[in-house]
Amino acid sequence: MSNVKYTNDHEWLKIDGDTAWVGITTYARHALGDLVFLELPEIGRKVTKGDDFAVVESVKAASEIYTPVSGEIVEVNEALADNLDDLKEDIDTGWIVKVKMDNEAEAADLMDKAAYDTFVEGLD
Repeated sequence: MSNVKYTNDHEWLKIDGDTAWVGITTYARHALGDLVFLELPEIGRKVTKGDDFAVVESVKAASEIYTPVSGEIVEVNEALADNLDDLKEDIDTGWIVKVKMDNEAEAADLMDKAAYDTFVEGLD
């Protein structure tokens, strides 16, 4: 999908009009290991690009999840709290929040899938 972008912090972003769906990549999910808790943000929260907006805890560690764009959180995937296995690079079930973007141009510098795959290969 050409409208999916990636960050070097291992978040993915699907752009749908002026709304961005945000989740974590498969790489991040595997690096975290067995998940035990996800702290979700409040709807209506304003976020600035680079802010952490959620925390995911695994048996290994707690990790912040950062927003790739600025805006307002307009929807939260409450179903993830009860089914952490869905927290993955699956657009339909794995998204964490939807952000109404303040500035769609902020997503322009994010990586496409090919660039992200190359980035991840360099980490191994």
